[in-house]
Amino acid sequence: MAEEKKESGALIYEENKKPQGVTLKHVSKIYLDPKTHRRFYAVKDSNIEIQPGEFVTLLGPSGCGKTTTLRMIAGFESPDIGDVYIGDTRVNDLTPNQRDTAMVFQSYALMPQYNVFDNVAYGLKLRKKRDEKTNALRPLTKVEIHEKVMAMLSLVQLDGMEERMTNQLSGGQQQRVALARALILNPSVLLFDEPLSNLDAKLRVSMRTEIRQIQQKVGITAIYVTHDQSEAMALSDRIIVMNKGFISQIGTPKEIYYHPQNEFVADFIGEVNFLPAKVTEVKDETKSVTVDCGGMSFDLANPGGFEVGQDAKIVLRPEAVHLVDQGKLPCEVILSTFMGSYQLYHIKCNGVLVKISEYNPHGKKIYQVGDHAYLDFALEDCHILPHHDPVKVETLYIDDEPTKKASFFDRFKKKK
Repeated sequence: MAEEKKESGALIYEENKKPQGVTLKHVSKIYLDPKTHRRFYAVKDSNIEIQPGEFVTLLGPSGCGKTTTLRMIAGFESPDIGDVYIGDTRVNDLTPNQRDTAMVFQSYALMPQYNVFDNVAYGLKLRKKRDEKTNALRPLTKVEIHEKVMAMLSLVQLDGMEERMTNQLSGGQQQRVALARALILNPSVLLFDEPLSNLDAKLRVSMRTEIRQIQQKVGITAIYVTHDQSEAMALSDRIIVMNKGFISQIGTPKEIYYHPQNEFVADFIGEVNFLPAKVTEVKDETKSVTVDCGGMSFDLANPGGFEVGQDAKIVLRPEAVHLVDQGKLPCEVILSTFMGSYQLYHIKCNGVLVKISEYNPHGKKIYQVGDHAYLDFALEDCHILPHHDPVKVETLYIDDEPTKKASFFDRFKKKK
């Protein structure tokens, strides 16, 4: 990590810095439940390695630990176990303003008494830079600050709005100001805490595109928190899916979507169908398994760990299934709805509800409620999972029994 420390009462502003990676090694965070007085893991044994310049999203439902993880990287929370690194520097003991990071908050956190220019310039006025000739620290000049602020406003498409007050801006414009204020400090790592959650759906889509384009143009390392799956898929180089404090899977959007490692990930990312099946043969030489599904037998790629006779589930996305007059599995249509770009079907197949999204239905046969048909799908679109999800999905308490309410002093001693 480029050196950034307190000197003469201000952080050093550095230009032409390289982005830094972020590493979490066996990081855990423990909280006390105020109702049960039991301690539980908000984050449990997280091991994450984010490469310099990478855009990584922490994705999961409320209470999964994603925001706690982000706050530990930022310095607003301290890990109870494990270490956080920015570049090669362990930052556990550094305060937020001593870390080479900047955060874009969900609430924007703009200063209403300042106009756009002063909001963006605020951080620069608190920093000093090293003079090239004397090597001494000095404040940035008004000319330097003005040039950097105007260039940043141009980058986030706010040209000509520098004199406006923040209450005169739309939600999307306020978000751009918050992004500019963070980027202008030239941090090694940029952090986002659900920055688009206050925007309407259409604006969210356009803003996430802008954020991704700016991140790629600047080349900065970005860590983004959201519970919106489509947002994570559109923005990320890699996605970290979290559940109840655990990391369920880390992978590219395609890996997460097409090859989920457990039922939680498969069900959380988009729509999904689970077809019950049984493993009838394991073929090590072809790295495949033969399964029986509704009386039909076919071979699927084997991700490993399956045994003959084991119950399993076949993951099948709605857009990968088609209704045909003759196919693999017989079924009955129980819902048929025109959705514009696709025809939505709900069908019953061996007592299991299956959802189908038949895209571009114009000119295709439309099946009606009560029609009998068959499911058809490519075996390459199927992914097999164990019947029982091996990933823990319950809150993990570190006490077997509830403890008496601890005083502040007792909790402080435990933390020490």
